[in-house]
Amino acid sequence: MVKPLLIRGGRIIDPGRGTDKIGDLLILEGKIARPVREEPALPQYDIINAGGMVVCPGFIDLHCHLRQPGFEEKETIASGSRAAARGGFTTICCMPNTNPPLDNKAAIDYVNLVSSSEGIIRVLPIGCVSKERMGEELVDMEEMAKAGVVGFSDDGSPVATSLLMRQALEFSLSSGLPIIDHCEDTTLSSGGLMNEGTLSASLGLRGIPAAAEEIMVARDLILARLTGGWLHIAHVSSEGSVELIRRAKDRGIRVTAEVTPHHLTLTEEKVRGYDTSAKVNPPLRTRQDTKALLEGLKDNVIDIIATDHAPHTEVDKLGGFALAPFGISGLETALSSLLGLVHDGELSLITLIARLTQEPARIIGDRYGRLGTLDIGAPADVTIFDPDMEWVVDTNTFASKGRNTPLKGARLKGKVLATIAQGKLVYQDSSIKVGRTGSSTKFRKEPL
Repeated sequence: MVKPLLIRGGRIIDPGRGTDKIGDLLILEGKIARPVREEPALPQYDIINAGGMVVCPGFIDLHCHLRQPGFEEKETIASGSRAAARGGFTTICCMPNTNPPLDNKAAIDYVNLVSSSEGIIRVLPIGCVSKERMGEELVDMEEMAKAGVVGFSDDGSPVATSLLMRQALEFSLSSGLPIIDHCEDTTLSSGGLMNEGTLSASLGLRGIPAAAEEIMVARDLILARLTGGWLHIAHVSSEGSVELIRRAKDRGIRVTAEVTPHHLTLTEEKVRGYDTSAKVNPPLRTRQDTKALLEGLKDNVIDIIATDHAPHTEVDKLGGFALAPFGISGLETALSSLLGLVHDGELSLITLIARLTQEPARIIGDRYGRLGTLDIGAPADVTIFDPDMEWVVDTNTFASKGRNTPLKGARLKGKVLATIAQGKLVYQDSSIKVGRTGSSTKFRKEPL
């Protein structure tokens, strides 16, 4: 049984309920309990004094790679869930480009079983669109929906053909589950290593044009209009894609979209030193693109922020820029990097939290309870962070097996201090202690 927990004196922000106030939060039996105005009459409970901290719903990541089964040297469900908890995430959705791929009920059952026994937060699987991710034949979507997938994607690759995408979108009408596409015209992007432009030319690296993404975004939007199905566009990276999605939403096409922390906050300049940790697909693009992505996020053109956490081993990334795999390990730095936008006045804190909580919860739906809220009776998924605490990214301390981040050594402002998943404290920063009944223990910052 989970011990009751009182979070005292924090700034409670819950965008779904329009809440932004200083107050207390009581957790009983793994759920959000009634508001409290005085010490609860409970025989024994834990206390977190959260003065100066933000208390909000646990973050939800609709797009991450846990690599299990098949690539456990890169990440496992256990290590990935620990990394997510450190980043303030209480629900993560894992992509199906594993070995074997998550293209049948048995594979989904396996992920659910391992998650329940080894994961410390809620891990929800996303199933393949096509068998073996080959782009030729649809999986048994009905069977996989019953097994508990939250969507379908061939991520790592686009849905290969227009016919297959049409069929998948038609199924979404009956299942109520999104078709999540990695939009890339591989005939244009093949062999590309970074964003195509003057910088790629000066570095002598083959580029990936924004058009490779935008062509597939356009195709998918046309098919979503044709079928009425639910399209979700993964990791939007270009100004052109934002405008295509904007126009589609204006026309009533059912489309949702996500952007990653790295595409919002970093540009192709990170590649200038041939840093393989900045090699990601879609690639980091220009400052003009990041501005368009940010505006799209603020205007509800882009619905959510998702990490696209893609861990690799150190050896993977040491093979030179041309040979290194694409991907950034992002779960443990997501909030801190995004808070830079808040501190710079480019994004409100309320909007940031909404895009990490309320909005991804809308996409997942209520199959797993009321996620993304601090409403009474909802699962007690809570994140506590200090928006002003500075820290230096030390990848040697990562819980993730993937240390591949261009933020290594960066000083960031804002840090997750505690994560509570279904009422259980699954992560607490070394700078804090949890008090017991009658204790005055407070959050304590370590010297920087």
